[in-house]
Amino acid sequence: MTSSVRDLKVYTTYPHSCSYLEDQEATTLFVDPRQRVDRKLYSNLSKLGFRRSGSHIYRPHCTHCDACIAARIPVDLFKPRRGQRRIWSRNQGLVVHATHDIRDNAAFELYQNYIESRHSDGDMYPPEREQYESFLSNVWDCTHYYRFYDGDSLIALAVVDELVDGLSAIYTFFDPALDRRSLGGFAILWQIEKAREMGLAYLYLGYWVRDCQKMAYKSDYRPLQLYVNGRWSTLL
Repeated sequence: MTSSVRDLKVYTTYPHSCSYLEDQEATTLFVDPRQRVDRKLYSNLSKLGFRRSGSHIYRPHCTHCDACIAARIPVDLFKPRRGQRRIWSRNQGLVVHATHDIRDNAAFELYQNYIESRHSDGDMYPPEREQYESFLSNVWDCTHYYRFYDGDSLIALAVVDELVDGLSAIYTFFDPALDRRSLGGFAILWQIEKAREMGLAYLYLGYWVRDCQKMAYKSDYRPLQLYVNGRWSTLL
């Protein structure tokens, strides 16, 4: 097994419809799926703007577009805004439990409800059990499933990978009927605090796309670091 990115083979996909920008084509760079991956290699690739989906590690590689920019929060520098402090306060009664598996019915039913209500126009609709387990699987034994409970009710679940230098927010889904709680925002704030508690430097947020409304929320967390031209730069 290698932890050096220099020794990796990578492949590109054929152009396909972009998930973020309407009427755009995208090309994706994938690490060879036969490559054995450990947490160190995965972490090194995350520092270079790569992302995980299931057992695949990828990065956008479009010829005529660079809109997808990897983003991370330096957790020790983050200071919540007034609205974020309200979200934090609003959800302090929730109880969080960590598990290492996501194949139970309660978790899938929450995911199913979320996708059907919020993302019926997306790639994950209709929600299917096999796709769900493949997408959110714990392939390298670094994934934690943080379950947020209101009493006995599971109302949100954050899928989080533990890297060498930070946490990576893979996916969060929640009860779409509880809009007032702003559970998606709370899950990010909670992960920031969790990274601090663990002595980690960053929370990796995936890709920020300026002209994609679904990704706009990421710029609300400041300072935000963006991976541009081979280096991380701070967006104040």
